[in-house]
Amino acid sequence: MPDTALRRSLRPGKHANPSSVPGPGTSPTRYKVTGPRVLRSEWAKFWSLRSSWITLGVAVFLLVLFGAIASYTYSPDATATAGPPGAGSADSSAVSLALTGVTFASLAVGVLGVLLSAGEYSTGMIRSTLTAVPRRLPVLWSKAAVIGPIALVLTTLGSLAAFQLGTPGLDGEKIALSLGDDGVLRSLAGAGLYLGLVAVFGVALGVLIRSSAGAIASLVGILLILPGLANLLPDSLYDSINPYFPSNAGSAVYALHQSSDALSPGAGLAVFAGWVALALAGAAFRLAKSDA
Repeated sequence: MPDTALRRSLRPGKHANPSSVPGPGTSPTRYKVTGPRVLRSEWAKFWSLRSSWITLGVAVFLLVLFGAIASYTYSPDATATAGPPGAGSADSSAVSLALTGVTFASLAVGVLGVLLSAGEYSTGMIRSTLTAVPRRLPVLWSKAAVIGPIALVLTTLGSLAAFQLGTPGLDGEKIALSLGDDGVLRSLAGAGLYLGLVAVFGVALGVLIRSSAGAIASLVGILLILPGLANLLPDSLYDSINPYFPSNAGSAVYALHQSSDALSPGAGLAVFAGWVALALAGAAFRLAKSDA
């Protein structure tokens, strides 16, 4: 009978592979969700987005462009309001001119971090992501671990390129420096480190606020607007808290010389990293405790 023949054909024999015969209660192979697998997933998602390539390119381009322009248009007799930011100011140096574009680059990498995290809430993809990773928090850590080092490496290279391109424009000037001078490499690497942390800060704000527009507005407000609003405070209070604002602490990380009203590079790094850690903690709490 046909049923008997079918059962006989499915019965393991000497030419059959027993593992290929489905048994009762069998289920598809399940792969364990591990940190490295989540990290590889976020890495693939990051590079598959066209916005990642474009925004990273814009960040490096702005860093190099404004640094080169500031160096080639530098004039020791110019006022601080003439030309690019920093041109002709008393504390100008080859490094400060090369890093003129850091503010613009910080906005680009910060927005990229926001899009990497909040973008999934806008498209609804976050539901699929959290279904695949039920523990949730590895998603946040993996996003930060992907974008932070990428931004750090590329913007450090951009800072080096801006400095090297601007060096001929400062030939013969008193502020001219070379890579071998004290503090130059530390400042250029500090700029990359600061921008890498800004990218992670953007990821944290994106998860915390869950809106691309809201997180970008918060990023701009915290990095650019908040220090300006602090000018409305009494002078004694302003002088006490001004160095601890995120952007001011971050700028101390890549400053060639420490000013009297600023933090040291190490203290600035610690303070800004503390701001980033606080944002990540808030993002982790909301991610773990609230629905997608």
